[in-house]
Amino acid sequence: MFLSIATTHQPATDLGFLLHKHPDRIHEVELAFGKALILYPEAVPTRCEVVLVLDVDPVGLVRGKGNGEGLLDQYVNDRPYAASSFLSVALNRAFRTAMAGTCHARQELANEAIPLEAVVTPLPMRGGEKLVRALFEPLGWHVEIEPIEGPGATGNLYARVKLGGTARLSSLLNHLYVLIPVMDDAKHYWVGDDEIDKLLNRGEGWLSSHPAKELIVRRYLRHRGMLARAALERLVPETQDESAQADPRGAQEEVLEAPIRLNDQRMDAVVDALRATRAKTIADLGCGEGKLLQRLLREPWAQRLIGLDPASRALEWAARRLKLNMAGGPPEGRVTLLHGSLTYRDERWSTVDAAALVEVIEHLDPDRLPLVERVVFGGARPRAVVVTTPNADYNRLFPNLADGGFRHPDHRFEWTRAEFRSWTEKIASTYGYQPILSGIGQQDDAQGAPTQMAVFTR
Repeated sequence: MFLSIATTHQPATDLGFLLHKHPDRIHEVELAFGKALILYPEAVPTRCEVVLVLDVDPVGLVRGKGNGEGLLDQYVNDRPYAASSFLSVALNRAFRTAMAGTCHARQELANEAIPLEAVVTPLPMRGGEKLVRALFEPLGWHVEIEPIEGPGATGNLYARVKLGGTARLSSLLNHLYVLIPVMDDAKHYWVGDDEIDKLLNRGEGWLSSHPAKELIVRRYLRHRGMLARAALERLVPETQDESAQADPRGAQEEVLEAPIRLNDQRMDAVVDALRATRAKTIADLGCGEGKLLQRLLREPWAQRLIGLDPASRALEWAARRLKLNMAGGPPEGRVTLLHGSLTYRDERWSTVDAAALVEVIEHLDPDRLPLVERVVFGGARPRAVVVTTPNADYNRLFPNLADGGFRHPDHRFEWTRAEFRSWTEKIASTYGYQPILSGIGQQDDAQGAPTQMAVFTR
């Protein structure tokens, strides 16, 4: 993958001052996942072009991640060549001072709008050409798109994208830093609260007024609903009161399922399943606002409870719901809330008797799910694991859900009963667990129950 930036502002070779990279040299930047080379194929007074070429090491991407089981999906993908968050990280490492708009040698030029041209290739187009234009054209860029043929039936998922316009160099660099991973709609690293600060810093002066700001925020933060809402509250403070009342997108699933009281039935079924395992210590992985933990607090056999979630805001709400360190709350030590990710091994919860993933896996990108499998079933290996997920077969029975639609906007997939069974069988054969499958909610003769549950034991 590579990015080129050119200018015809004269003398064009001043681009070297703005980027703090001399045109007569080849510069190399070492990265955790490979290296970046910076060179100038053209550097004359009338036009100067700099190229950042990123060489991603596919072996380095997976080295040290797990025990080697199921690594094929990590090697065989587009990460080594498609413009993505890897390119954004390299951009920040190579041109951080220029992104800040600082140039002691030519500060007046750094403050000036100059003619610029940028080429990114291959840029993923997850959203199509229309989305590429919707992201860059409102920022004043003229966009040219040359689709790149994808393999097999995947179609034109990539393109050579050329941007042209007049702007400060720092503006162009920050637009690219934010919008390249937005087009890719994925990130190679865990997204936490600190990503909000990065987004707002790089989006200062343009993101709050962008017509696609909600989509940008949601994709940049990897569809982490709580993080996206927090970012939008900071980005557009006047919307804070509205978002504090309710998020209509986040409430979609509850609205769909409310008439059949599915959430209550799901909690009861999970608690019953955990009770049957005779577990005394339980981890709710992806605990959100603590609804399952609140339900488990009523059970005397659940002696120690741990809640894990990647969103600190959700954990704050869970702490209030559970009345931690408050009058009338549980005794000290019975409930522990942890900020963390399921894609990394975590000794803080690895010794529990049982783990629950209630409506969690469908929020994960499919390429991240094998990491979670290795962490939960291969690393921690609790005696029992309870997993629930929507039954996609049942979706056609919801009158207000469009054909092929998901129950929640943050869902990355929803499995049919056959797909869920296939996944449980893979877990059983790979990690030595015995799964028992069942449905939750009123059973339909043709489509099954609205929620499917698997109880894995070993």
